[in-house]
Amino acid sequence: QVALVESGGGLVQPGGSLRLSCSASGLSLEYFAIGWYRQAPGKERSQVSCITSTSDGSTYYADSVKGRFIISRDTAKNMVHLQMDDLDSEDTAVYYCAVDRSRCEGTIELWGQGTVVTVSS
Repeated sequence: QVALVESGGGLVQPGGSLRLSCSASGLSLEYFAIGWYRQAPGKERSQVSCITSTSDGSTYYADSVKGRFIISRDTAKNMVHLQMDDLDSEDTAVYYCAVDRSRCEGTIELWGQGTVVTVSS
């Protein structure tokens, strides 16, 4: 069975850090573009960051997270991570990882179940 599983969410104070992880079963993430998306209450889901397949290795970030978030791969563990630093309340959301068939252009083939990030004092 093919599935993505996110982990690493939680409650963090403003200015703090979290590292989200996306692991997969049934597929090798290195061959796919993997995106991180988030959806805050009352808002649409939007792309936060994306990394293309290992044959390319390009990374993309939403303007709101540039300089604070870093996406990376751990090919040996078949995982993709999102390091999130200097978090603020606007980063509170459910975060999803996704397999993107279109080189980070948003053609999503598979979603994870999401992990909740809450930034609050």
